[in-house]
Amino acid sequence: MDGNPNNGEANNHGVRSVFSVESGRVGFGKDGQNMLEYFKKTQAENPGFFYAIQLDDDNRMSNVFWADARSRVAYTRFGDVITLETSYVVKRYRVPFAPFTGVNHHGEPILFGCALLFDDSESSFVWLLRTFLTAMCDRSPVSFVTDQSRAILAAVSQVLPKARHCVNKWHVLSDGRDKLTRVCLAYPTFQAELYDCINLTDTIEEFESSWASIIRKYDLSKNGWLQSIYDTRRQWAPVYFRDSFFAACFLNQGVECSFFEGHVNQQTTLPTFFRQYQRAMDYWFEKEIEADFETVTNRPDLKTPSPMEKQVAELYTRKIFAKFQEELVETFVYTANRIGGDDDTCTYRVAKFDDDHKEYTVALNVSDLRASCSCLMFEYSGILCRHILTVFTVTNVLTLPSHYILSRWTVNAKSVVESNELGVNHAHESISSRYNALCRKAIRYAQEGAITSETYYTAVTALREVGKKVDFAKKNVANIAPQTPRVGTVDYDNKKIFGPDTPLLWPPQDEVARRFNLNDSTVLPRPVGDMNLVHMAPRSICGDGSSDNMVLLPCLKSMTWVMEIKNAMPTNKVALINLKVCIFWVAKA
Repeated sequence: MDGNPNNGEANNHGVRSVFSVESGRVGFGKDGQNMLEYFKKTQAENPGFFYAIQLDDDNRMSNVFWADARSRVAYTRFGDVITLETSYVVKRYRVPFAPFTGVNHHGEPILFGCALLFDDSESSFVWLLRTFLTAMCDRSPVSFVTDQSRAILAAVSQVLPKARHCVNKWHVLSDGRDKLTRVCLAYPTFQAELYDCINLTDTIEEFESSWASIIRKYDLSKNGWLQSIYDTRRQWAPVYFRDSFFAACFLNQGVECSFFEGHVNQQTTLPTFFRQYQRAMDYWFEKEIEADFETVTNRPDLKTPSPMEKQVAELYTRKIFAKFQEELVETFVYTANRIGGDDDTCTYRVAKFDDDHKEYTVALNVSDLRASCSCLMFEYSGILCRHILTVFTVTNVLTLPSHYILSRWTVNAKSVVESNELGVNHAHESISSRYNALCRKAIRYAQEGAITSETYYTAVTALREVGKKVDFAKKNVANIAPQTPRVGTVDYDNKKIFGPDTPLLWPPQDEVARRFNLNDSTVLPRPVGDMNLVHMAPRSICGDGSSDNMVLLPCLKSMTWVMEIKNAMPTNKVALINLKVCIFWVAKA
């Protein structure tokens, strides 16, 4: 079930079919019906809101996904690294939810979407990941962090084959306290050494050597738990992922830094959850605005006379600058000695003055000032390491080259407009596609305009001017009908499987549906037809069987949803829900 207003366009990579849904057989009990009404009401008020529902074999809700406009806009800026947190499902919370989270330009948690998972099978996770991609315009992340569930591992390899998939190390190590209690009590230094091995090694060779040394030192070769996590080390050990971007300076792969910490616990019920969900969203949004304000209004203290430090202080947000500054200051205790290379590429050995046994190798391309370090910190975190900065110092590179400044860490991270966001790709698509694109952009600027009274009045003035220009443009194209595909048919294996006989999941509008009230479960029912649904723009198509001089203009009064049943054949998967169309016959000019 897809809450994106796409006027009958197929979800889940174009697969659509029809099935019968029995009245009243909705999962989640009464809360399921209330939740649907809540989603519909939210989407009517916020067209950028997306949701989808998966059904089980009995046509009952089994899994749900949703993402509001704010989260979808955030994904366009910070969706390079995602964590799917399923510990709430594993720990048997009353609301088994699984949030998709990441980190923003301040290193703070940010929400991209949320799911309720009452079925944690591989097929459910495949559906969830595909639905997530659909909500995010099929833009895949660079890196993806999950738990060690076999179902999730299989789903990620199927749906996100190009993403770098890392298992959350805290899920892997969560049993360590119980499994290694005797060792920790017998050897007080063991835990610190194991921590350093897992978290502070920079190369695979260093990790392997350190691990072997610990096993020998504490005679743990027969410890089954340690052997089991060692066998899967390539799935979770950080050192095996340092060649890929994971926003690693801030991505704490533990639930201690959860987006919902302090808002949800194991006893939270579904109605309460949605209230707390909104509070968590508001809390982190306000935190982000405060951090933006702090970055713009307060200059950080500089600790060196370096022009590079001054340059970066004006580009990075405060927290990111603090990380960079820490690396820059450390260059004062490092040396860089050239050990090879030619006129184009130079190789340096970098080490601390008092710690020659641990050294790093930096290769510098002199012509374009591109460097690589054996520690791979930049690849892993997007912030240059002290070793490359040391080489820059000895080679008189005084300012940071632009290719080492990731826009996602900068003050202007939320102002960057990518080429695929400019709207040209939507110019020749359907009205609904252009409508969705405009909604995403409008919501983004609404967030920025709401920060202060000054930005609000600036935004309102700009909207008035834009409105005048749009009205003028409409007058010039009023008599031109856009060419769009026919409504009512979607080809799948050359069969007409979606047409006027498609069953409706929701009852006719003269029947009643309950509103989702977060505070009162006994509110009086309200007719579906009375709902305050958003009015979509009219859409011109050629009507089947109509005369040649007529054009059919269906005006949508509500959104189109698509619901998928998990284990059905392709021709029995999807139903159209609550599509209300007002049809007008208009003579051609």
